[in-house]
Amino acid sequence: MVGKYFLPILLLLVFILRGPTGSQAQESPNFHVVVNMVQLNVAVTDKKGNYITGLRPEDFTILEDGIVERTATFAEGDGPARSLTESTGSSASSSNGAGRSTDGASNQTLASLVNGANVFVLFDTSDYMYRGFVFAQDAITEFIRSLTTADKIAFYSYSRDLSRVAALTADRSQVLRAVRSTVAGDQAALYNALLLTLKDAAQNTGRKVVVVFSNGPDNSSVVPPEDVAEFAQSAGVSIYMISTQEARLEPVSTAVFDRMTAATGGKAYFAKNWKDENRAFASIRDDLAHLYSLSYYPKPNPNTGWRAITVKLVGDGLKKYKIRTRNGYRPQPSRFSNGDSSAVSKLAPE
Repeated sequence: MVGKYFLPILLLLVFILRGPTGSQAQESPNFHVVVNMVQLNVAVTDKKGNYITGLRPEDFTILEDGIVERTATFAEGDGPARSLTESTGSSASSSNGAGRSTDGASNQTLASLVNGANVFVLFDTSDYMYRGFVFAQDAITEFIRSLTTADKIAFYSYSRDLSRVAALTADRSQVLRAVRSTVAGDQAALYNALLLTLKDAAQNTGRKVVVVFSNGPDNSSVVPPEDVAEFAQSAGVSIYMISTQEARLEPVSTAVFDRMTAATGGKAYFAKNWKDENRAFASIRDDLAHLYSLSYYPKPNPNTGWRAITVKLVGDGLKKYKIRTRNGYRPQPSRFSNGDSSAVSKLAPE
């Protein structure tokens, strides 16, 4: 009787000890969310649009999904960032509600946070640009010359495809030569090119800005503008858009430009002539010079989806002023298998 059941029992024990085989042996993946330092470009203006300067870190309150965050660094304009924490490492470490701690200090140094901006200029060289092409080049050239020496600049152009004409550099002459080398032609794939530009900008630390000069609507992209705007918000890149009256011919484009720039903390301008183009670029230059830069390491937050950011001014005397900054971000998921200690998770953009 014992011999009758001995072999089946033995096989069962072997199966339990060795575990399942084949497809059952594959470990199911885990999804984790890792959030690095979140950096904000904040403009503070009065009801007439004049910039409010001289504010202190304690004048600001940052909330993420209603959770009050502790400001880690602070700077005004092109000034250096100040650390507001005694121990950056201790404040940086948090679980973020995903069972995995983060340390933003390992990815960013204080010196790189604020010392000018990384400005990516994206120029429309599609067939919309046959009229006024030289005037647009002149406006962009003057804008590049007017930026502070602390700023680094990249110059890209687009029609159907993106052309990285000049990589991010502090060498103004290199960028200016790139501007003059562009020629007009082909259809416009604005949102495709903008998404690629944003991905390049997101690889850099510190303030990140994309300035788009567009002479008309998009007629060739496969990427929806909503996806582009969400990526910009999550990457912490402010978008400024200067468009001519050609974009006004398509009201949908006008609305998209307004929504996209507002969501990222930037601005949209619609120029009637080359003088308006110069004024728009001058306004962007002034905006960059007056932005406050605040950063924080998110406290534990179980929300792995869209996280809303709200910045407020503290004190009755300051509540009358208007704040412009990005309104949220989405932490980027990272996938790796159980027990794989060598897996390096993908950090969400700052």
